[in-house]
Amino acid sequence: MSDMRRREFTALIGGVGLLLAVKVRRARGQQSAKIPRIGIIDDSPIWNAFRHGLRDLGYLEGGNIAFDYAYGDGVPERLAEAAAALVRRPVDVIATYATPASFAAKQATATIPIVMISIGDPVRAGLVPSLARPGGNITGNTILGPDVGAKRLQILKEAIPTVSRVAFLWNPDNASNVLQFEEVQAAAPTLGVTVISVSVSPRIEFQTAFAAMMKKRPDAFAMTAEPFHQTHIAWIMDFMSKNRLPAAYQLSETVRAGGLMSYGASQPDLFRRAAGYVHKILQGTKPADLPVEQPVKFELAVNLKTAKALGLELTPTFIARADEVIE
Repeated sequence: MSDMRRREFTALIGGVGLLLAVKVRRARGQQSAKIPRIGIIDDSPIWNAFRHGLRDLGYLEGGNIAFDYAYGDGVPERLAEAAAALVRRPVDVIATYATPASFAAKQATATIPIVMISIGDPVRAGLVPSLARPGGNITGNTILGPDVGAKRLQILKEAIPTVSRVAFLWNPDNASNVLQFEEVQAAAPTLGVTVISVSVSPRIEFQTAFAAMMKKRPDAFAMTAEPFHQTHIAWIMDFMSKNRLPAAYQLSETVRAGGLMSYGASQPDLFRRAAGYVHKILQGTKPADLPVEQPVKFELAVNLKTAKALGLELTPTFIARADEVIE
């Protein structure tokens, strides 16, 4: 081979080597820029506030973040399977709504960070040892404990002073719901109210439980934001309308859809704030170093059209207290 041919061949080999080195560096760069994956258990419209919160922080789905979904439909065994599926994929953070899904995630992993949203009382429910020092791999926010259920009962009594028998819907599979029911029972005597227990879980049909409830002649109804119950909220509201039962809900969205009244922490606000926790964790903060947040925004909503349909006259003073009035 001539010197010229040898130089041309060497240059060609060098060029191929340089091209390969560039491709390797690019591949390594792509690997290092892995898109974080957020696992969500039981996605529903209420999660839109969470996704909007992440978007406001600069995260774009399909760009620099991805979502993985798993469904348990509120059933404990299926929630456990859903959480395990997210762990196997794996995801970088698991986000959970309410106590049952949070328990399932906690049991599925001790290493993947978990951000729980809208928990009744995470300490008494056994999810964290304290709000200030959650420890381990789980943090998030709370609806400030089950006393909110008692406050909802008080507001219902203030709105309709003649109320004396209130049916309270709760899920015995949800530890936070159990605590709320206990608090409502404790508060009832001071309000001159008898609480009628309406216990509904995925193992108990709504029709059967509500038929038994009506035999006890309630004159009002109250419920929490239990996720399993929320999947049947249209049916529940229709039942209240047909039976002309005044109802106090937790979510203001229910009042906008035709419910009489609601009182509770703003769920969209809690979901948006949870997005901030996910951002901090993706930036390297450990869940153990993020205190469990308490809500900063509570809302009383009233639907005057529904009140009129029920034949109720709410006082101007009560209406003036409402944060949102639907006319």
